[in-house]
Amino acid sequence: MRFLYPLLGLQLLAAAARAQTAPVIPDIAVPEAPTSVGATAAPAIATPADKPNFIPVPVLFYQQETGFGYGGAILPVWRFGQDSTVRKSNARLIAWYTQKKQSTIQLTHTVFTPNEKFYFAGELSQYDLSFFYYGLGNDTKSSDESTIGYKLFVFDEKFMRRITAHNLYGGLRYRLTNTSKVRVIEDISETQPSLFRTLPQKEQEGGVVSGLGPSLLYEGRDNVLATYRGIYIDAHALFTGKGLGSDYTFQRYQLDLRYFRPLLGSNNTILALQYLGQFHSGSVPFRELGGLGANLGGSQYNNAALMRGLYEARFRGRQMMTAQAEIRQHLFWRLDGAAFLGAGQVGNTVGQYSFGDTKLAGGAGLRFRFNRRDRLNIRLDYAGGTDTAPSIYFAVGEAF
Repeated sequence: MRFLYPLLGLQLLAAAARAQTAPVIPDIAVPEAPTSVGATAAPAIATPADKPNFIPVPVLFYQQETGFGYGGAILPVWRFGQDSTVRKSNARLIAWYTQKKQSTIQLTHTVFTPNEKFYFAGELSQYDLSFFYYGLGNDTKSSDESTIGYKLFVFDEKFMRRITAHNLYGGLRYRLTNTSKVRVIEDISETQPSLFRTLPQKEQEGGVVSGLGPSLLYEGRDNVLATYRGIYIDAHALFTGKGLGSDYTFQRYQLDLRYFRPLLGSNNTILALQYLGQFHSGSVPFRELGGLGANLGGSQYNNAALMRGLYEARFRGRQMMTAQAEIRQHLFWRLDGAAFLGAGQVGNTVGQYSFGDTKLAGGAGLRFRFNRRDRLNIRLDYAGGTDTAPSIYFAVGEAF
């Protein structure tokens, strides 16, 4: 989202003055020792300073389609049990209301149970928003911009159990969405109706999507909030249908690959890479299509921001592939910098892709280390992309 920051800046400085001074990870990039299959490391005991954090953050922003908005966020970070080798769990609860009477309440979470035996990640959210809509496909035009609005309820959860001694999990993913009160707020012009009106009437009315499918996860990141090193692989399938209470029947296959490593021999410089492919068959409603430009967060793309610099779902299609690269550089004190570039395409089929139709987005930004011990960053990016004017984007946590 494109935000203004006066309240945020004051809150950050106040929080920095109050922040804990627990030891942070050393700058030297030390490789992890290999773990033998079936071996169990002796648990490390957490220090008294390693206690849960519940951090409040104010939110103030402006967007053309929403007007001014205001609200707040609470960002708990905690660990189950006393074993400090267990990675920390986290959640984000954010709520805001806008000048044009739109609202969001979003709860996302990533949870590691004691001994990391189980892993849960997902979202419970309620949105009442308006968006610019440009139509479907990889070649939509900015001149076809119209404004639509809808209410959206999302429950999306992965239930995973560790199936090997080292970071591999298997389980199920369930996704439920309910889109209602869908409407065109503003057509393209007085004489040209919104392209949204060309969708099947069923899609224009919204409806319920309910799907279940298998999920496989390799979670090898050292820290899920701001990773220094590690690999993340999420592969899942989702099958929706009437038997699950869905108004739409389609299949989704998604692969999310992420790789992180320190450069130049220290944690001061981090290379971060991501590929995400989302592929559909069947009758997919517009809201569930792959969308280049994903800045709201949430569970559909495992809380990743895709192609920062493009407007939210600027290009929508049944088949989507996108990749991004980012360099994260420590500057001084609690400040880091970042530079990033993303590329991607959507299409009705992958066979429609062509190199010349690739969409690009990129930019640079600053990171404020809000919580040094847990690596919780406040992110401020300036980015632009294909057919999208540069904007400022604010978020809590890294983009991926």
